[in-house]
Amino acid sequence: MAGPVAFFALFFAYPVVAIVGRGLDVGGDWQFGRIGEVLGEPDILQVLWFTLWQALASTALTLLIALPGAYVFARFDFPGKQLLRAIVTVPFVLPTVVVGTSFLAVLGRGGMLDQLWGVRLDTTVWAILLAHVFFNYAVVVRTVGGLWSQLDPRQEEAARVLGASRFAAWRRVTLPALGPAVAAASLMVFLFTFTSFGVVQILGGPAFSTLEVEIYRQTAQLLDLPTAAVLTLVQFAAVGAILALHAWTVRRRESALKLVDPAQTARRPRGAGQWALLGGVLVSVVVLILLPLSVLVQRSLDTPEGYGFGYFRALQSQGADGGTFLVPPIDAIWNSVQYALVATAIALLVGGLAAAALTRRAGRLVRGFDALLMLPLGVSAVTVGFGFLITLDKPPLDLRTSWILVPLAQALVGVPFVVRTMLPVLRAVDGRLREAAAVLGASPLRAWREVDLPMVRRALLVAAGFAFAVSLGEFGATVFIARPDNPTLPVAVARLLGRAGDLNYGQAMALSTILMLVCAVSLLVLERIRTDRSGEF
Repeated sequence: MAGPVAFFALFFAYPVVAIVGRGLDVGGDWQFGRIGEVLGEPDILQVLWFTLWQALASTALTLLIALPGAYVFARFDFPGKQLLRAIVTVPFVLPTVVVGTSFLAVLGRGGMLDQLWGVRLDTTVWAILLAHVFFNYAVVVRTVGGLWSQLDPRQEEAARVLGASRFAAWRRVTLPALGPAVAAASLMVFLFTFTSFGVVQILGGPAFSTLEVEIYRQTAQLLDLPTAAVLTLVQFAAVGAILALHAWTVRRRESALKLVDPAQTARRPRGAGQWALLGGVLVSVVVLILLPLSVLVQRSLDTPEGYGFGYFRALQSQGADGGTFLVPPIDAIWNSVQYALVATAIALLVGGLAAAALTRRAGRLVRGFDALLMLPLGVSAVTVGFGFLITLDKPPLDLRTSWILVPLAQALVGVPFVVRTMLPVLRAVDGRLREAAAVLGASPLRAWREVDLPMVRRALLVAAGFAFAVSLGEFGATVFIARPDNPTLPVAVARLLGRAGDLNYGQAMALSTILMLVCAVSLLVLERIRTDRSGEF
C-alpha cells in the first residue's frame, strides 16, 4: 500500500494542498475568514445552488431514462446486444468538450433542430441536463444492469407463486436487492454532474456556472486564487461525503447477495409488453446517444465542396498563422496515443498494487484508503493541473517542461477504474491457493505469477482498456500542462473550437470523430474479453 499512497501524496494531495495553501496563506498568516466572505457572496451562492440542483435533476433524469435500459441489457437477449452495450459506453469515455460539441451540433445555432424546426436549446439548462444523461447513461446500465443480470429470477417467480402480483414481487424481492447498486450509480452520476466542466462551459454559456467552472474562471481568467481555494475546499468536502456514501453502498452490495451466472438469466423478449419495452429502450438510445454521435460524423464530412474527407485531409497541414498549433493537428493523435499508453502503464502499476492491498487487508484505514482512491474522479482537474505547474517546478522534481506531466495527470484518473475493475476479481481468488504455493516454497512474486495472474489476466486487460480510454479523453488537467508543440486530441479539439471559421470547426468535428472511433473500437474489444466479475464499469 505504500507505493500507491506515495504516488497519490506526491502527485495528487501535494498539488491540491499547495493550490489551497497559496490561496489562503498570506505571508504565513492563514486567512480562514476568507472562507466565510467567499461563501457569503450572492454570485457564489448562486453558483453553489445551481451546481446542487442541476446535479440532482441530472441524476433523477438519468435514472428515469437509463433504468429501463439496465433491465433490458440485463434480462433480454437480442441480436447486436454486445455492440449496443459498447456504443452506449462510448459517451462516458469521450472528452466533455466532444460531448458538448456533439450536442451543440444537434441543439445549438445552425444545429439539426434549428435547421429542421427552428428549435434551439443551447444556453438553456435542458441542453446541460440532456448532455449529462448522454454522458452518464452507461454508468447506470453497467452498475445496475451488471448486478440485475446476476440476480436469480427464481426468487421473484417464487414470490408470484405464493400469490404476489408482478409489481409486488418486484418491489419486495428485486428492488431491495438492487437498492445498493441503484444508490451507488446515483452517487456516481451525482458526482460526475456535480463536478461538470466542459459540458456546462460549452452548452450553458455565461448564464450557468458550476463549482468546477467557477474554479476555472477564478483561477485562469480572474487570477483570484483565494476565492478558487475556498471553492476547491467546498468541492473537496462535497466529493469526500459523496465517496464515503458510495463506498458504504458498494460494501452492502458485495456482502448481501448470492449471485448467479448472467447467461442463465437473459432470454429472448416474450409478449407485446416486453417487445414494446425493448423498442422503447432502443428508441431512447437512438435519440439520446446515436443521434448526437451521428451528427458529429455528418458534420465532419460536410465540407463546402460537398460530402467528403476534406476536413480529415486538412488535419495534416499546420494552420496558416501557426499561432494556435505549432504542429499539424493530426500529430495530436500520435501524442494522445503515446501519453495514454504511458498513463495506462502507470495506472495499472499503482491501481494494481492498491487493489492487491485492499484485497489482503481490512479495517477502517483500508476502507478510507479505498474511498480516497476515487477522489481524482471528483476533485477539480483544473486544480490538479494548475497545482502541477506551481509545485513540480523545482529540484528534485522539476517536471515543468517534461512530457511525463501529462501521463501522470491522466494516470490519476485511470487508477480508480483499474481499482474498481480489479477488486472483485482479486477478492474472488481463494487465498488458500496462495498459502499452498507458499508452503511449497514459492516466493510471493512467484505465487502471484502462478496463482493470481492466470485468474486476473482478463480483468487486467479490461482495466488497461478503460485506463487507456479515459486517458485519451482527459481534458481538465491536460489543458493546463500540455505543451503547445505536443497537444493531445481533446486539447486540439478545444483549440480548434475556440477559433472562428468553418475549416477550424470542421477539423474539430473530424478530430472528435477519430477520437470517438478509437474509443468505440477499444470498448468493443473490452466487451469481447470482459468477464462476469470485471468490476463496476
